[in-house]
Amino acid sequence: MKYYRSNVLVCVDPECLKRGAHQVLDAFQDGLVAQGLIDEVQVLETSRIGGCSDGPEVMVYPEGIHYNGLAVDDILYLVSEQFLKGRPVEKFLAHSEKVVDEELSAPKAKEVRVVLRNCGQIDPENIEDYIAIDGYQALGRVLTEMTPEQVIETVLASGLRGRGGAGFPTGKDWLFCRNSQSWPKYMICNADEGDPGAFMNRRVLEGNPYSVIEGIIIGAYAIGSSQGYIYCRAEYPIAIRTLKIAIQQVRSLGLLGKNILGSDFSFDLKVRMGAGAFVCGEETALMNSIEGKRGEPRLRPPFPAVRGLWGQPSNVNNVETYANVPQIILRGPEWFARMGTAKSKGTKTFPLAGEVKNEIIIKSDQLPYLSKRHPRR
Repeated sequence: MKYYRSNVLVCVDPECLKRGAHQVLDAFQDGLVAQGLIDEVQVLETSRIGGCSDGPEVMVYPEGIHYNGLAVDDILYLVSEQFLKGRPVEKFLAHSEKVVDEELSAPKAKEVRVVLRNCGQIDPENIEDYIAIDGYQALGRVLTEMTPEQVIETVLASGLRGRGGAGFPTGKDWLFCRNSQSWPKYMICNADEGDPGAFMNRRVLEGNPYSVIEGIIIGAYAIGSSQGYIYCRAEYPIAIRTLKIAIQQVRSLGLLGKNILGSDFSFDLKVRMGAGAFVCGEETALMNSIEGKRGEPRLRPPFPAVRGLWGQPSNVNNVETYANVPQIILRGPEWFARMGTAKSKGTKTFPLAGEVKNEIIIKSDQLPYLSKRHPRR
């Protein structure tokens, strides 16, 4: 795995694209080549950094420097000053000040990152980055040392509840589906996230899709599923693209498909795009949509664990729920249960939007960071 002394993240949100983000990104590449720095500084695409009204926006790491309002003609000078001379260019700094990246700094005393711990620190389109920081070790442990029942017991003991809003114990979800005596069974990830101002799942998918995929595979082993689906709204194009690349890489290493890691367990995963209907965030409407039907909720009972996708037992959890699972397996249920409250164990991600008082700090904390290696270079 190659290491760079600096990373340049260029926002490719639609607002920044309108203001020439791709041209600025190309100019960075050309400027680094001209200065002989192309092997020392990496240029990546990312989703929204700030408000994008003064785009194109750029973040430079590890310093956490936030630039905006850049034009192509500015870039060669910026490259020379920032990366050769090691000094920020004041006139391009967002809000005329340096923004320290909270995501990559030491966690605050009351903050423990579980789901977001690697977002911004790994390349989400390079599975080697995830493997280098204990990725898929939990899956290996599950398939070689644990029975499906033991996996479910571990998740139950952790106190993990569904992070999509309902808060139902995840281990009970899995137990009910495993006890359904009908096959095939389906493992479904709800990545629709249609609530206004919500972008927690998007950040996880764009920053570390491998943790979500690993959690889904572990859950599939627990319930006895051989096929899974990630249902993601089409308004998340970077997340969908990143997911598809990640799934392809996971499959290429034999972590999806037939006889995973030499075991008797086989499982595969597909991405399904939603058309943006808010109602499809409800699990039964989501399943109707996957089946190609109108996204309308179904009457319950029967519940999905008994009769779900195509009338078969199905388990539905959201992105954040699955992303917690590998760390619970690796660190143990007691570790997870020590965090949170008596009735709600573990950590929770939250979005902040609207009239936020500490605007600059919050913007920095909302970043997905590493998102997309530039496709044209």
